Amino acid sequence: MKHIKARRRSSARTRALIALFCAVFLAGLVIVLWPQLVGAHLTYQSHIAVSEFFDMSNAASTGPDVTFEYVDGPMPSPSPRPYPELYEAMRQYNENIYANGQSGLSDAWAYQQPSFDLAAYGIEDGVIGVINIPAMDIELPIYLGATYDNMAAGAVHLSQTSLPIGGDNTNCVIAAHRGWYGAPYFRYIDVLQPGDEVYITNLWETLTYKVSEIKVINPNDIDEILIQPGRELLTLLTCHPYASGGRYRYVVYCERKRN
Repeated sequence: MKHIKARRRSSARTRALIALFCAVFLAGLVIVLWPQLVGAHLTYQSHIAVSEFFDMSNAASTGPDVTFEYVDGPMPSPSPRPYPELYEAMRQYNENIYANGQSGLSDAWAYQQPSFDLAAYGIEDGVIGVINIPAMDIELPIYLGATYDNMAAGAVHLSQTSLPIGGDNTNCVIAAHRGWYGAPYFRYIDVLQPGDEVYITNLWETLTYKVSEIKVINPNDIDEILIQPGRELLTLLTCHPYASGGRYRYVVYCERKRN
């Protein structure tokens, strides 16, 4: 009887040790895989946001049966321009910040303030467009304002810079993390070379830009992202070097390509 009890106690201890080992192993596995799991989730969410934006823009502009394509210029539409009040407000915003010399850029907090309340125009998710960079193999939603949540969800429009609708005397600055919890975002921005194309799709059309210049600047070099008179620019902005805590900024200037 004593031998049986001893074997039972030994068996119970063995099962407890096995259970403890499995728990420790699983906990370690979760810790190791957590960034990848979070990154996969963020990437999936950004893809959903992009898909929903295209669904909305196609429905508003071309009807539900028309397939969206990246063709520079206005999307064909048998109906009047969708969201006309929003378009006019964005156009006026771009003119105003150019006229006042982008004075709001002196306040870093202004970067986080969305330029518009999109919900007031019937756009609830805060996505104003999509950026597609074939050379980086990414397609991200663009949110208004560089808030923490927006930066975690995709690319952002930097407030007090030109809104992503193009036009003379504009420089739309789009920022993104250089990798965020496993989601790449602008992680591989250094693969871009002069001549590479970048597409911005807003609610009305797709704009095609070509990379023209690349710089590394200090975080407070505001002059480097200002509107340049007579030019139609898109500027991509992220931290540099990778995983450095953002000591510098990697800047890619892109010029509008017209047919």
